[in-house]
Amino acid sequence: MRFHRRKGWEIPESEATPPEIAFSRRSALEAGVAGLVVAATRPAAAFSWFGGEEKPAAPAPPDPTADLYPARRNGAYVLDRAVTAQEINAHYNNFYEFGMVKDIAAAAQALRTRPWTVKIDGLVEAPREMGIDDLVRAFPLEERLYRHRCVEAWSMAIPWTGFPLKSLVATARPLSGAKFVRFETFLDRAMAPGQRAFYPWPYVEGLTIEEAGNDLAFLVTGAYGAPLARQHGAPLRLAVPWKYGFKSIKSIVRISFVAEKPKTFWEGLQASEYGFWANVNPDVPHPRWSQASEEVLGAGERRKTLIYNGYGEFVAQLYAGMPQGRLFM
Repeated sequence: MRFHRRKGWEIPESEATPPEIAFSRRSALEAGVAGLVVAATRPAAAFSWFGGEEKPAAPAPPDPTADLYPARRNGAYVLDRAVTAQEINAHYNNFYEFGMVKDIAAAAQALRTRPWTVKIDGLVEAPREMGIDDLVRAFPLEERLYRHRCVEAWSMAIPWTGFPLKSLVATARPLSGAKFVRFETFLDRAMAPGQRAFYPWPYVEGLTIEEAGNDLAFLVTGAYGAPLARQHGAPLRLAVPWKYGFKSIKSIVRISFVAEKPKTFWEGLQASEYGFWANVNPDVPHPRWSQASEEVLGAGERRKTLIYNGYGEFVAQLYAGMPQGRLFM
């Protein structure tokens, strides 16, 4: 089934946006934290969370799964806008484990992605712990073109590579008591200077078991036809395109099937502003800014924000009959 039929007015995804763009957005997501000032990252060195330069990370060895890329594109997932230029996406990211600046790419090279294991546990018939290379090769990879909408009111369009989350759910064989899926990232304060700060590390996110089984929920292993870059959350991240971007946890090390709704990172930090559901809605503002429109990075334009980021046809049924207020922030 095709999710979107291209109209005559739509921009082909091949027409990538030029990288010569000056960004006007704020450099860090406000989280009720006053007085924290972080200098811009310089390309020649990584800038730590606390200030001061660190030596650049050594060049990474070749990715053992590089032969799997580029993967076949799934034609069911098309866009109503141009793919964001790779150069722009590479240098405009949130990855607070390594600092609060947007151009976190240099600092994120300190992320060591091998050896890397992912634990699958909790209320399942088949708990296991897998090396990332075995996990990546266990499922057929495909490329999907997804919109990505940040809670900060900017957006991108990204060619992710990976496999449907529901495929992993099926192999884990969750028990009837499993109502939620809890995702956890690494915890290594020596490697990641941001984790020495007071935030509730490690980063935790969650979905309902129904959300995890939706066709759109996607475990990402690559982007732009190559293995996932470190600043994008290598070697494994989540993409849930109908939700704000902070739900798409990076650098996953554990996937647990649980009975109770997990307390997520941003809920633990500022529950009044960042709820569990975080579905995109232009009519529900963040407490400190509007969500009615978004800056399309690289396009030099603002667009009206779409309910569920434009994916409502495929996910709205997940929330039928549920109280609407907190579903959107």
